[in-house]
Amino acid sequence: MDWVARLSLEPHPEGGYFRRIYTAPGTLATPQGERAVASSIHYLLDRASPVGRFHRNRSTILHYLQHGGPVDYWLLDEQGAHQLTLGFEPGQSLFLEVPGGVWKASALQAHADHALVSEVVLPGFDYADHEFLSLARLQSDYPEHAARLAAWVR
Repeated sequence: MDWVARLSLEPHPEGGYFRRIYTAPGTLATPQGERAVASSIHYLLDRASPVGRFHRNRSTILHYLQHGGPVDYWLLDEQGAHQLTLGFEPGQSLFLEVPGGVWKASALQAHADHALVSEVVLPGFDYADHEFLSLARLQSDYPEHAARLAAWVR
């Protein structure tokens, strides 16, 4: 199936493809300004674009695997690097919560054709709350993980 065409997805700056599918009508006051209460996207990684580069958001993001996979996620925070796999096999998860302020990256496993993930952002997504991880910051803040995770930095 051509998920990009079926879901009218566009290239995502992180890698992969996306389309915003919902924005809540209400707003919340945040230190950065008014934000929608919630927003949601479809996010797709496929063979043509198999990697989502390290980035972080101020908002919490809930990820739900809808189809395909498995897809690996790497999370970086003050406790170090953590890896979790979204997939349908035993030991894999269908859900991942990434708290605001945590760096994340994703990549299809080598044998996977695609991974379609739906994401809910709380409060809603705003590009002003988004930041890409630089190689310099990875090396300075996470030197013990830099060599292993540099491939997922934009």
